Amino acid sequence: MPELPEVEVVRVGLATHVVGRTIEDLQVRGARVARRHLAGPDDLVARVRHTRVEEARRRGKYLWLVLATPGGDRSALLLHLGMSGQLLVKPPEAPDERHLHARFGFADDGPELRFVDQRTFGGMALAELDIDDIPDTIGHIAPDPFDPAYDQRAVIARLKARHSAIKRGLLDQTVVSGIGNIYADEALWRAGVHGERPSDTLSRPALGRLLDHAREVMGEALAKGGTSFDALYVNVNGASGYFDRSLAAYGQVGRPCGRCGTLIVREHFMNRSSYFCPQCQPRPRTRAEVLI
Repeated sequence: MPELPEVEVVRVGLATHVVGRTIEDLQVRGARVARRHLAGPDDLVARVRHTRVEEARRRGKYLWLVLATPGGDRSALLLHLGMSGQLLVKPPEAPDERHLHARFGFADDGPELRFVDQRTFGGMALAELDIDDIPDTIGHIAPDPFDPAYDQRAVIARLKARHSAIKRGLLDQTVVSGIGNIYADEALWRAGVHGERPSDTLSRPALGRLLDHAREVMGEALAKGGTSFDALYVNVNGASGYFDRSLAAYGQVGRPCGRCGTLIVREHFMNRSSYFCPQCQPRPRTRAEVLI
């Protein structure tokens, strides 16, 4: 699933190509792309038509367009990319993509915005905006490390209060958003911390360094267009990112660690995989081992 850098790349593309334009028409193919909009696709289409795109915004992995009606009412169109969702800017005459689910036409007759999704896990839904211009349906999502509202000391305090695996804390979007499996593994490798290490056993400075590493690695990924392992994660022009060439841990099983040369290993963690160096990131000792 796209993480903060990949979603931010898409947001920047939307800000460049869509913001300031008026949506003349929205065509939806099938009900699945609008399944998160409880009133149904017809209601979604009716409420989106003739609105002006004021902003393209993001919090963590969540992306939305701020829409304004001619009367001045504002709402958020949440765009869930899911596992394979793409938002592509294309000329109106371009052939339809095989997995095209929605098409935005604009009053200026310029390029369209298309929602393409091979696995159909993504979707669109309208939401109300709260006083901070955050969609009310994602009000529980914490600020990400690039958000002006991000409070690292508060995040450290929450992690320090938890007796659970530190990687679980990094992946908890209500604690800090935007960090997924890829960048959690990369940050943990940079910090030399095993993902199963209980977060309350780490010092506050160590937690701060780990969060700094998460921000740094996501910033580096953003500069390279994000991480694309296949043709599914692309920007609005269809181009893939290339940070996968710089990954030190994630997906590197069987390759030598860039610090010590020990082979990177993969283990099961929370219905996904964790990649780490067993030398640089020693496994935490169990209570029984401590007692011995």
